Amino acid sequence: MKLIHTDVSRYFRFVTFSHRWGEGEPSLRDIEGHPIYVMSTSGGFGKLQAFCLATRERGYLWAWSDTCCIDKDSSAEFQEAVGSMFSWYRRSALTIAYFSDVPDTDSFRDSEWFRRGWTLQELLAPERLLFYTQTWSLYKNLTSSNHKADVTVLEELEGTTGIESRFLASFSPGMDDARSRLQWASLRCTTRPEDIAYSLFGIFNIHLPVLYGESAENALGRLLAEIISQSGNISVLDW
Repeated sequence: MKLIHTDVSRYFRFVTFSHRWGEGEPSLRDIEGHPIYVMSTSGGFGKLQAFCLATRERGYLWAWSDTCCIDKDSSAEFQEAVGSMFSWYRRSALTIAYFSDVPDTDSFRDSEWFRRGWTLQELLAPERLLFYTQTWSLYKNLTSSNHKADVTVLEELEGTTGIESRFLASFSPGMDDARSRLQWASLRCTTRPEDIAYSLFGIFNIHLPVLYGESAENALGRLLAEIISQSGNISVLDW
């Protein structure tokens, strides 16, 4: 039985995709029932195809992208997915992060990827992470199986994000260093204002209702109140 469990678990290992959303991202309805590789390569479709190819090249059979693996027509499923996003990236065998604005020879330091709210947890949650450049080449041609284990990349990530390498290499969700975790997010932005709070739920291991339509102030207020309630540390308000 143990051998069967191991084989089944290995078969269903999946790769998650981290990227900046752009124009023409495919939805679940767009790809449902269609072979991905015979579809148009315009807009986000080409990016999705490249991600699936990179997944296959790494020896995995399953790929998960937030653009098309969530039924956004179902309010209940969408809200549940938003609340559990951190766990998707944490449970993945690998996360592929794509920098659409980083040429092969450049540093990722100025990429917009580092200024988006949701990509913070997509950086911290995965145990294994690979960075790909604009042309779908491995960042700096680094062939290691995990860029978060590469000392040079960790130093560059720390300088870019202000996050200590110990958190980048091995992150645990929760209330430790709560003020620092809030500061990491302070210079990031989200398309929907309330997402700046929702994107931090997983980082703090907090489970709160996702209420799209509320103000960013209200969403952050609920988040901060829960952090203070659980940590007993009121100094987090000074972030």
